[in-house]
Order: sequence, then structure tokens, then C-alpha cells
Amino acid sequence: MLFSNIKDGDTYRYLVNGKWEKSSSKDLIEVYNPSNGRILAKLQSLSKSDIDDVLKNSKVSQKKWKNTPVNERADILMRAADLIVQNAELLSDLLSKEISKPKHLGMHEVMRTADLIRSTAEEGLRLHGEYLDGNAFYHSAKKKKALVDREPLGVVLAICPFNYPVNLSFSKVAPALISGNSVVLKPSTQGALSVLHVSDLFSQAGLPQGVLNVVTGKSSSIGDYLCSHKDVNMISFTGSTSVGKHIASISGMKPLMMELGGKDGVIILDDADLDLAVKECVQGVYSYSGQRCTAVKRIILVEKIANVFVKKFVEETKKLKTGDPDEDVVVSHLINRDAADYIKSLIDDAVKNKAKLILDGKRKYNLYYPVILDNITSKCRIFYEEQFGPVACIIRVKDEKEAVSVLNDSSYGLQASVFTNNLDKAFSIASQLDVGAVQINGKSDRGPDNFPFPCIKDSGIGVQGIKYSIESMTRLKSIVLNFK
Repeated sequence: MLFSNIKDGDTYRYLVNGKWEKSSSKDLIEVYNPSNGRILAKLQSLSKSDIDDVLKNSKVSQKKWKNTPVNERADILMRAADLIVQNAELLSDLLSKEISKPKHLGMHEVMRTADLIRSTAEEGLRLHGEYLDGNAFYHSAKKKKALVDREPLGVVLAICPFNYPVNLSFSKVAPALISGNSVVLKPSTQGALSVLHVSDLFSQAGLPQGVLNVVTGKSSSIGDYLCSHKDVNMISFTGSTSVGKHIASISGMKPLMMELGGKDGVIILDDADLDLAVKECVQGVYSYSGQRCTAVKRIILVEKIANVFVKKFVEETKKLKTGDPDEDVVVSHLINRDAADYIKSLIDDAVKNKAKLILDGKRKYNLYYPVILDNITSKCRIFYEEQFGPVACIIRVKDEKEAVSVLNDSSYGLQASVFTNNLDKAFSIASQLDVGAVQINGKSDRGPDNFPFPCIKDSGIGVQGIKYSIESMTRLKSIVLNFK
């Protein structure tokens, strides 16, 4: 029976070698409902000894899994995707309770993940090597031929954040599995319940024991130990820039793929479709309360159209529904009190430094109503710091040249957007922006998932996206034939 073994009452177990176990430490971690602060469930807090056992099992299981034909791996992923769809209502309900994600957004995340897993299975079937002739390089290589293939890296450690626990976990897991790797998945405490349920669905789909193991625990206790462990062959991490830099400093020679913080900016020129720009910016700033790395965190307006845009933006923002995640809302509770306190500190600092508080979002516990700050300057912390909340940050500039300069004045380099009806100008500006991707006449956004998702500067390392993740989780191996 589905999910029958993953918990005892409200206490969840962890997954190792296909079995749901209790930690040897006997310690538990509490998961809270962000909407009301009540304890929702408890997780196992693994010890270093538990981690050793998990990684030993993952290493052994990977040796067998890599020899499983790719078409069989793909069939398992397809079955897992089907099971996710069949349990979408349960999973979206869990997301609503454990990370305060509005139900419609939770359902979208679940269904998107199922689509991603199916597409990953299909892409894996197209993975192939190449044949090279040494004669094309220099004369003495006439008798050399090379067969170049892709090999799995081994054990992939996937560390995932709270905000998209299903999608950001299994956008790592699926490419790793189809490539022949085993995975040790470490979800955020807030978000772990949905991840544990989906992991059980992979087991039910026929994934061999030990190919996907899921560990829970305090990052302060096991995080460094996991990242520096000799049996981990690659780390795929999504989270804060500070933690990402720390992981990079302790992980040794392991390949890294990291999606970190963002300060995505939108440049709106004087010939832009303002109604479209307003619509996209409202969604970009406030969807899931702005708790997204690709949320619009800076709106950079050419002065000529600034007042008109701001008026329209305020009107549309006031229409947004705010409240509990089980209601039809856009803005819901932030993940915890610390997150809400941080937002307040950024707002207070901006006002102190002469920013104009156009829309003063009230706060109830962890719930922040939409906020709009105008006339943000470099004196304000929020000019540079990433606000992970429902706060619009409006910056006014005199022309497109200054707009480009302001947007590039950031340690982050995830995405940017340009709104203009002049495509020549759009492409010219896009080429000047120091980011991984530029959206033209659309908000910053991750996806569709077959697109590359490059992360540069303090926003990360490497390129994600189905095909690109598969490539990152494999290595080239050459077999050279020497003929007489």
C-alpha cells in the first residue's frame, strides 16, 4: 500500500536501501505549518553513522544500476511520473501545509514535475556517444580511432530548498537516475514531507533498492559531513549563495552544480507595452509571495514612463488575494518568522534611506501583504540584497544606458527581463546584461524545463535543464583503438 511504511503517526522515517528506517540517533526534527506555527510532523535526525551507511549502500547500488539498460531506467521514470499524477491532490495538499504554498501553485508544481520526469526519461534515450577518427588531426594518428561514450559520475548528492521541494528535488533526481547514477537526496526540513512521499512513489514504480536514498537531519549536524564525504561523487545544490560558497569550499574536487540566489531585474523602456509589463511584473514579484530565486526583485523604469507604470502597477497589485494557502490566493505566509523579520528590516532600511513606501503591506504573524517601494537607490540595502518576499523594488533611471548599468550592478547573475516593442533594441540590451538568461517582454522565469537554466556570478555554477543536467551528471570516457 502506498505510503504505509513512511511514518508512524506523525513521525516520518528516512529511506535507505528501499526500507523506511529510524535514525540511530533517536533524535527528531519538528516540521511546522508556516500558516499557524503548529507542529505538523517530525523527521528523523540522522547521525554521521547513519550517513556512512546510506552512502555505502548508494555506492554499491549504483554499480548495479549503471548496468541497467537505459530503456528500463526510462520505464521506471515513466511509471513514477504516472504515480505522481495519480497522487497530485495529496501532494499539493502537503505543499500547502508544510510550505504554505497556495493549492493551485502546488498542483502546478506537482504536474510540472511529472512532465519533467517524463521528458527526462525520453531525453535519456537520446543520450549517445560519438566516433572520432584521429586522421582528422595529424598524420601519425591515421591508425587511431576513438569511441567516446558518457558514463555516470557515481553517487550524486542532491540538496534541495523549501520553496519548490518536489520540482527542485526531482529535477535533480530524474537526470541523475536516467544517467545511471544513484542519488542521496537531502531535502529541506520544511518541504521534506512531500519529498518523502514522492520518493516512495519511485520505489513503488520499481526503482531498485538503494538507487534513491533520502536523508533528513539538521544541516548543522550532517551538512558538511555529507558534502565532504569520500563516497559522494557530485553535488547538486539549490539554496542560498552563502551556503553554496561554503559547500564549494569543503567539497574538494567534486563536480558542482549550483542554483543560488538571484536579484532578477526588469528593464522597462519608454516604448514598452505597459499593460503587459505591469501584468508580468505583478506575477513576477508576488507569485508564491516572492519566495523564488527567479522572482522579479528589481523593476527598473525609464523616467519617462515611470509614473504611468507605477500607477497601473499599484492598481493591479491591490487586486491580489492574500491569505491562507487553502484559499484561492497569490500571496500567502512566508516560510518562517525569521523570513518575515528580514523583510521588515529591508523595508525599514529603505524608508530610512528616503525610499517611498507606496503600498504598506501589513503583517500578520508570517503573512506579509504586498509591499511597493519606489525611488530605491544604492543607499538602500534592498538595492543589493535579495528580498525573498512580496516586496516590489522600483528603481528610476534616466535612460536605457543607466538601466543596463543598474541591472549589472549586482553580485547576482541569474536572469533579467527587457520590455520594449523594438526587438533590435531588446537584443542589443540583452547582449549587454551580465546574467545567465534574458527574457524579452516576459517576467524572469525558470522553464520550460527543456530550456537551459544557466547560473553565473553569485547565482551559481553550471547549467540546469533536462539535457544539460544529464550532461552535467555524466562524464566522457574514450576508448582508443590502435590499428596496425
